[in-house]
Amino acid sequence: MRFKSVLSVVGVHHSRNDVEVAKRLCQEVDAHLSVLVVSVASPPPIGEYAAIISEDWLYDRRSEMTTLRERVAEIRETLSDGSVSFDVDGIYPEAVSTSHSVAQRARFADLVILGPAFATDDALRTNVLDGALFEATRPVLIVPENGRATLKPKSIMVAWAPGLEAARAIRESIELLYDANEVHITMVDPDASSREVGGEPGTDVATYLARHGVKVELDRLPNAGRSVSDILNQHATDVAADLVVMGAYGHSRLRERLFGGVTRSMIEEPQTPIMLAR
Repeated sequence: MRFKSVLSVVGVHHSRNDVEVAKRLCQEVDAHLSVLVVSVASPPPIGEYAAIISEDWLYDRRSEMTTLRERVAEIRETLSDGSVSFDVDGIYPEAVSTSHSVAQRARFADLVILGPAFATDDALRTNVLDGALFEATRPVLIVPENGRATLKPKSIMVAWAPGLEAARAIRESIELLYDANEVHITMVDPDASSREVGGEPGTDVATYLARHGVKVELDRLPNAGRSVSDILNQHATDVAADLVVMGAYGHSRLRERLFGGVTRSMIEEPQTPIMLAR
């Protein structure tokens, strides 16, 4: 398998389960596990009373750094049974530099894993995705609560739409697709008149994958008045997908944050493990 170095990013207050998930996935493919524990620094006080409360702020920051060191030590102890090659580090960035700090570590990983705790940590999830996807251009695996993630999926659904993001997701996951028993290239209300598709929607990517020996099925689904994310989630369930592969943020990040988008809808309430690439 191509995943030989995996980065698991966890918040300082996230449960141990996120690390256990990453550990199990690395054991599955004999990969090295790097755990990055993130504690975002409390912002400095501003305004009229800044001087008065600065001592409290300094105390909070010292306490946060102590908690971070303790969490790093705890995770090292958890992983010290010898079942996986690992390293653990902690970072204490300001909020504005969190994504950059994550990106510096993600550049040297084949895959970034975000565990179930990120489902309820919107701010940190956004920064980690920005750093991994946009600055480091590394694929990200999002594992939902109660989602049985695997790096040896037998059934994969690819959420396909013509564009660079989806094409990159295909390339990043090509070995997973090749090893799967079935791969569903799934399109919702594809536009047959678009010049990008080169004929019947989805046939170009299906042909490309078939040449790589991938067992492809092409599924074109009607909208039927439902959201695209609802349709994709339901279809992933219908085909018993172990993994959803999709390109991330076809529109600008600002536009998706303000108005929503398929990526945002899929990652806010993931129902199946999702691999994102951009």
